[in-house]
Amino acid sequence: MPTIKSSYQGNLRTRAEHLQSGEQIITDAPVDNNGKGEAFSPTDLVAGALGSCMVTIMGIIAEREGLHLEGLAWEITKVMQANPRKIQEIIVDMNWEKPIKDDKLLQKLKNAAKTCPVALSLHPDIKQTVNFNF
Repeated sequence: MPTIKSSYQGNLRTRAEHLQSGEQIITDAPVDNNGKGEAFSPTDLVAGALGSCMVTIMGIIAEREGLHLEGLAWEITKVMQANPRKIQEIIVDMNWEKPIKDDKLLQKLKNAAKTCPVALSLHPDIKQTVNFNF
């Protein structure tokens, strides 16, 4: 059974619907690639998926350990390469105001982030830089 149903809207825009929830995402080509840049680009979604996946898996581990990650925030920087045009690097800066004093738990969370399904699915040529600021 399909997970996502998508359609081309014209003018370098697509619409995707998550069939289980009905939620929709629109993408536009970025300005530097003939688009309007009015929505996430497909490569923005890849970069965003990496951060979301990392934090989701960290959340699973944290909750098992009795830690709640509410308030954890992150910023994504996507670096593109030309010829061929592709993602060169994704930088994830995680910020949390609550320091984790348990070094073993902190290492578990870092390992969980770096081995999330999206991180493991990306081509090894895409550099993944993760900064844990907590």
